Amino acid sequence: MRALDLAIIAAFLVGMPLLGIWIAGRQRSGNDYFVGEGKIKWWVACLSVVSAETSTLTVLSVPTVAYLGAFTYLQLAIGYVIGRIVVSFVLLPRYVAGEMTTAYNFLGKRFGAGLQGTASVTFLFTRLLADGVRLFATAIPVKIVLAAYGVDAAYWQIVAVLGLAMVAYTFFGGVRAVVWVDAIQMLWYVVGGVAVVVFLANRLPSGWFGAAVDAGKTQLFDFSSAPVSNNYAFITAVLGGAVLSMASHGADQLIVQRLMACNDVKASQKALMASGVIVFLQFGLFLLIGTMLWSFYKGLNPVKDLGLSTNDELFASFIVNELPSGLSGFVIAGILAAALSSSLGALASSTVTDVYQRIIRRPLTDAETLRQGRIWTVVWAGALIVFASMFTTTKNPIVETALAITGYTYGALLGAFLLGLLVKRARQADAIVAFVTTVAVMAFVILGVKFSKKTGEFLGVDFAKAAGDSVALAFPWYTPLGVVVTLAVGGLLALRHRTSAPLVSQD
Repeated sequence: MRALDLAIIAAFLVGMPLLGIWIAGRQRSGNDYFVGEGKIKWWVACLSVVSAETSTLTVLSVPTVAYLGAFTYLQLAIGYVIGRIVVSFVLLPRYVAGEMTTAYNFLGKRFGAGLQGTASVTFLFTRLLADGVRLFATAIPVKIVLAAYGVDAAYWQIVAVLGLAMVAYTFFGGVRAVVWVDAIQMLWYVVGGVAVVVFLANRLPSGWFGAAVDAGKTQLFDFSSAPVSNNYAFITAVLGGAVLSMASHGADQLIVQRLMACNDVKASQKALMASGVIVFLQFGLFLLIGTMLWSFYKGLNPVKDLGLSTNDELFASFIVNELPSGLSGFVIAGILAAALSSSLGALASSTVTDVYQRIIRRPLTDAETLRQGRIWTVVWAGALIVFASMFTTTKNPIVETALAITGYTYGALLGAFLLGLLVKRARQADAIVAFVTTVAVMAFVILGVKFSKKTGEFLGVDFAKAAGDSVALAFPWYTPLGVVVTLAVGGLLALRHRTSAPLVSQD
């Protein structure tokens, strides 16, 4: 890394938060801080959604998935498009037209404050864990850059610095700053990805693509693997991806907050559906990079042969050591900026609206809401730094780790929303019992139930770490299974009621 690269990185990391604060302007109310008073254009929200869900994990880990495997990961993106369409017409109108601050307001109106608080706390815990992985992912290239200068920084130290930087523009600029920074940095790292493809295309020998095809590296659809145990078997990836997308974009405040910031329902729908197409293309771009790296490094094992600490350091190592000065700094800056795709606003809004306000049992003034929002932004930043340090030893691609974390709770969250829409007799007690039961069942399935990796045969229950041919249930099935359990338990409990449940007053 030369002086030009460091100058680009420094200017970008300092300039992006300042730009976000300048665009956002002064925050005058809690509504402005949390949802931007509905003034965000649909295309800006669209880019922000893409950045929020894929940013650093996509840039660093998806190339690793392709390097170690093939293009079958792209099947998930097909499911993502399908899931977004469902959310656009089923859940999104209820949020935006209902002028809600969080997605969990819907559960409060349908069932009551108890389930609203339960769902919100579940979201807070899940998002904290998943974004801990995300923040760790951003620390990977920083560690490599520092190592190039002889500085042996621990991951937790890098995570702490990045976390503090993330607080600044969220604290002062609210959701408007978050959305604009997301949109700009998303465009930045995609342009960087395209530049890497062009660079590699000029470095690889003729016939590299044909060799990759012959080796099965470009395989897209997988109809032969066992659906129960293989993450990227066709039905597993597409169906699981669709339901996962319904949960992440319909029941996760991180994404819903960005969509609520749009002008109206139609704008939110356009932002959400367009984001599915962009995610598909973006996944394709970084999978292509992974395949090109496989050709560049001749398929060598990243840890055993190339001397890296983890598989996910592969792309970052290539950027630092192989790209020319200027381009290397440009790409690294884009990756680091992905850390600024903040979930702190979503965590703060859910805490204040769904939990804090219920505890104090009175409405907050605009000034109080704004003050509490900023306080909880700082609190969650500290918690996020701590949780990020928990994922510094993962051996699987970090994007898979992040998706697996959501499996514990996403099914229960989405299931609660669907229970409220589909089962008119269901009451709050039914929904809470179904919710808690689902989380317990998913923990049992994820941690204990084992299958054969090759055949998908059920091997029994064993809470020891999977080894050899023994693997857990494929992660795309986590959310669909959770939805089924929630609807089954809640639906059966609702049979004891003779009439439909009335809407709960929020006064």
